[in-house]
Amino acid sequence: MTPEIVAIYGSPRRRGNTATLLKHAVEGAREADAHVEEIVLRDKKISPCLEIYKCKEAGKCAIRDDFQEVCDRILSAHGIILASPIFFYTVSAHTKILMDRCQSLWVKKYWIDNTPFGDRTFRRKGLFISAGATRGKKLFEGALLTVKYFFDVIDTELWQTLLYRQLDFEGDVLRHPEYLKEARESGAALVKAIRNGQGDDFSG
Repeated sequence: MTPEIVAIYGSPRRRGNTATLLKHAVEGAREADAHVEEIVLRDKKISPCLEIYKCKEAGKCAIRDDFQEVCDRILSAHGIILASPIFFYTVSAHTKILMDRCQSLWVKKYWIDNTPFGDRTFRRKGLFISAGATRGKKLFEGALLTVKYFFDVIDTELWQTLLYRQLDFEGDVLRHPEYLKEARESGAALVKAIRNGQGDDFSG
């Protein structure tokens, strides 16, 4: 079986620093023989959560747009690579909208299925890639907390993070080939971790 990975581009820029880093991680995962589907959130029509709470009936969001397709792909994957720049100490608006729409999954998991809080069963592994313009000590704290709870609701272990400071303008990351190398290696390592975690399911 081939590991299935979903790579989520959360940057509003197509060639921004996190997009470039994610592209290298994707290349690394593909070199390790994973199938990677790339999702560019800026190209999707996804409404913010409107708190309709229709999801209380069956755990499904009532808003009909591209969210359902993205959600289905996430839930069918063995691994997630999420990349977002830092905006006001958290993820981008594109990324946060996706996360907020996953409130329907939270409702299904904790209200409908009555999963005990703290009872975590990780079905997939996640890599989070982020870049911020400043060198602030707490630059990534808000984003990491947000990603942690987003990954929790999609049953994903926050397996690794790649966090880079002082990357602001498009192309800044190209001055750091070591960052690009690390992203590529992490993509390949994620595939290995998925294979090791799934055992015989990926034994050829």
